[in-house]
Amino acid sequence: MRSAHTVEQVRAAEAALMRTLPEGALMQRAAAGLAYAVIDLLGGAYGRRVLLLAGSGDNGGDALYAGALLARRGARVEARLLSDRAHEGGVAALRSAGGRITDDPTRPDLVVDGIVGIGGQPGLREAAQQALEGVRGVPVVAVDTPSGVAVDTGELDGPHVTADLTVTFGTHKVCHLVDPAAQACGAVHLVDIGLELPEAPVEALQPQDVARLLPRPAPDAHKYTRGVVGIRAGSAQYPGAALLSVAGADSGLCGMVRYVGAAADTVREVHPEVVGEGRVQAWVVGSGGGAGAREELAAARADGVPLVIDADALQHVTGPEDAAVLTPHAGELAAMLGQERADIEARPLHHAREAAARYGCTVLLKGRHTLVARPDGRTRVTTTGTPWLATAGAGDVLGGLVGALLAAGLTPYDAASVGSWLHGAAATLASRGGPLVASAIAEAIPDAVRGLPTP
Repeated sequence: MRSAHTVEQVRAAEAALMRTLPEGALMQRAAAGLAYAVIDLLGGAYGRRVLLLAGSGDNGGDALYAGALLARRGARVEARLLSDRAHEGGVAALRSAGGRITDDPTRPDLVVDGIVGIGGQPGLREAAQQALEGVRGVPVVAVDTPSGVAVDTGELDGPHVTADLTVTFGTHKVCHLVDPAAQACGAVHLVDIGLELPEAPVEALQPQDVARLLPRPAPDAHKYTRGVVGIRAGSAQYPGAALLSVAGADSGLCGMVRYVGAAADTVREVHPEVVGEGRVQAWVVGSGGGAGAREELAAARADGVPLVIDADALQHVTGPEDAAVLTPHAGELAAMLGQERADIEARPLHHAREAAARYGCTVLLKGRHTLVARPDGRTRVTTTGTPWLATAGAGDVLGGLVGALLAAGLTPYDAASVGSWLHGAAATLASRGGPLVASAIAEAIPDAVRGLPTP
């Protein structure tokens, strides 16, 4: 599991560790990890020109000590101090190693952003903005987090650094996983500095986690013990939504798929193994349902089984939905919460958690980094996928896939997060770096499962 902790959790862990170490040892560990990451990115140190932008916090100290190590390896290191309270030990170490402090640096090969620490406020001061403007176009390595982002929320509020690489220490922070700030982090490299940390409020599943959670048939399994999912999707106007929802469900992850709706004949032609109405362990409702979505949702609720509620059915969710997964995109969630879409996109973690608490169920907020939030605030982030996944019908496939996992026995939270992960992984396989359509995502789900490590 890739865990993302809050600033308060990280600071408490650092304080506990520092009580067991010589003074300055923790910063030296971080600085060494940072320096070696810079060397790796540059392909060496000797003769490379590195500019440190250093503020007053520990990130500035990390940058200065890393600069000293780079200078000892033959790099030409300059530092521009953006505070009159720069780390004294770091400044002395840089000068001792042959680095320079200057307000007029030469154009570097790489910039190290040590402007603001993890406790800083979002946004950047004018001096920092000017310093960054002077090196526009130069690759940037951020220390711990890009300066100016909101570390604990993943939000952006004002000017900020956009890094090519972020080198973080001890654990990921929320902004490394949650958009829009995650997009400002570039690639993220984690340096282990020995922190003992509590349970993280934000996580991202990794392949081994998905392999562990994925329902697998027992030796004596049959189609009913593996779970039956029902699909109430599509309409005369949108028969394709039914086909795609069924395709996501009919990927082999549960024992049987039932379809009830206006597109039954079309579904049977394409998916002859899909059967009609009967007992199910989960329902998927809403995709392409149009005016009939209200009645279909009421019928699904009457069975008392877990639900995936998507698209047209979401507008009929007005109160708590026990054992349900709501799967809105930003526009749909905006309508549910009475917000503007732009605000949902600017504060996705906040709003996904708000919706989960309001409706008392798991909320899957679709996006570049999809969020799966529980009512208690715990959240998983999906980092699989490709930009080509932004295609019509992809959400219908996702709903069917999550429904199959619900029917197979996963909790709503696990079904939503495992389903989202597999959906992104399947899209990446199907895309192969190029365009794809939603049906290709469904077809690639078995290959995504086969590619998982042995649990």
